[in-house]
Amino acid sequence: MQMTGAEIFVRALADLGVDIVFGYPGGAVLNIYDALFKNTKVRHLLCRHEQGAVHMADGYARASGKTGVCLVTSGPGATNTVTGLATAYMDSIPVVVFTGQVPTLLIGNDAFQEADIVGISRPCTKHNYLVKETKDLARIVREAFYIASTGRPGPVLVDMPKDVLTTPAEYDLPKEVSLRGYHPNYEGHPRQVESAVRMLLTAERPVVYAGGGVILSNASPELAELARQLSLPVTTTLMGMGAFPGSDPLCLGMLGMHGTYTANMAISHADVILAVGARFDDRVTGKIDEFAPHARIIHVDIDPTSIQKNVPVDIPIVGDLKDVLRKMIRLVKGKKEAAAFREKTSAWRGQTAAWAKTHPLTYKQGKGKIKPQYVVEQIYRITKGNAIITTEVGQNQMWAAQFYTYDRPRTFLSSGGLGTMGYGLPAAIGAQVAMPERLVIDIAGDGSIQMNIQEMATAVQYRIPVKVVILNNGALGMVRQWQELFFQGKYSQTCLPQIPDFVRLAEAYGAKGFRATRHAEVPDVLRKGFAAEGPVLIDVVVDPGEMVYPMVPAGAPLTKMLLV
Repeated sequence: MQMTGAEIFVRALADLGVDIVFGYPGGAVLNIYDALFKNTKVRHLLCRHEQGAVHMADGYARASGKTGVCLVTSGPGATNTVTGLATAYMDSIPVVVFTGQVPTLLIGNDAFQEADIVGISRPCTKHNYLVKETKDLARIVREAFYIASTGRPGPVLVDMPKDVLTTPAEYDLPKEVSLRGYHPNYEGHPRQVESAVRMLLTAERPVVYAGGGVILSNASPELAELARQLSLPVTTTLMGMGAFPGSDPLCLGMLGMHGTYTANMAISHADVILAVGARFDDRVTGKIDEFAPHARIIHVDIDPTSIQKNVPVDIPIVGDLKDVLRKMIRLVKGKKEAAAFREKTSAWRGQTAAWAKTHPLTYKQGKGKIKPQYVVEQIYRITKGNAIITTEVGQNQMWAAQFYTYDRPRTFLSSGGLGTMGYGLPAAIGAQVAMPERLVIDIAGDGSIQMNIQEMATAVQYRIPVKVVILNNGALGMVRQWQELFFQGKYSQTCLPQIPDFVRLAEAYGAKGFRATRHAEVPDVLRKGFAAEGPVLIDVVVDPGEMVYPMVPAGAPLTKMLLV
């Protein structure tokens, strides 16, 4: 049956099971919006900025495990997606962004609202396409979803010229995808897995270092089973929060620049490290020459380019974490060697427990001023750990990672690799759309929230009941912290004297606003805000001098932490 390109596009989305598209219309994609108007299977959610649209698709993907979808127009509509694409690319999030483009005959002529988004986005997408003929559109849509969601996930961009969307063609959506040169390896090599287990069982001071790949591969149950079979201490990256239950006695907490004393000391004294779904990011390793100086390293990742990229590895294993961890479990479960190993490493677990007892995550209560860490603790107590937490970027992000305990995957959504301010609110909206029955809370800063505050209008329009808790310290807190510690307290352009009245701003958008200015008010204000219907902004005025500790200065080894 002959259909226009726009009709083919919408039909393909519906046939691929897409239930929601986050987008913003414009001239180059008007035919698609006309087709969407007639379609009842694919719901469209109108955002207020294209960057917000991509972050919503990203939050939807992280919370649900599905592929997020974004649709924007050409030119500035397309270029506004770049930050969202880079955010998803750095954190390996499956998102497909569809952009409109000027007609094919005008490409390269500086036509109105033309931008080379294929060229612009090439460094921050897993793959991208420029569709040249309508007959290829359905196939390319199918391939885009396949590429985004398989192997190491990531964003894919599809650029669609206007004439491709208006020209008719036969609808032909392939059932299978076969791409030359793209064949992700899901099965870890059995001999490599056996070698890894043998090495692991020789350890006296083992540590599992788990990253976001555990969550992306849905391998959290397997990680927990392996760790418990061998009583392995586990530390997670920021992206790996929730990959292993934070309340488990084997959990050391987050490692790295703002990681726990226990995790940083454990990784620094380990003799064997099992790294799963992590990439040895600079925020994790600190001074790379002194990272884990005593350890032999087993590195498991589905992306072969991530292995040996930053640190030398003794045993590399390329494969899906679920497959590899299952193979490891089969080699140790119920074996005498496993029992002997648990006995042999008991002293090491005693040492990590001692570090946790002597140097817990803490802060000085003070008098009068609200401590931001206390606010996060209260959010955890009130929600009993059952909320989905998104964050902005900065001090609020680190406090949310440190003082809320994540026991399940896909409950901590944050921009890790790119560190994108303005991510939290739109990501919370996307997560809430994906999980309508869950409580979704954005823990924000007064600086970061203002980068995409316009998406509060989106939340109000669609009655999406996200709750935003602003840790309002009147500054760009993390940058100011660096200025205080390393630039002699010269606060250059990091104080925010002109902050809006967030309660009145919420009301202006049609949302509800609450405020706490005293320590005693915090629990009650949070409860009222979380119980209120619809979107809510909760402004908590916190101690402006509070800093995030522990902190490893840039270029220092993990053992040289600044403590409270």
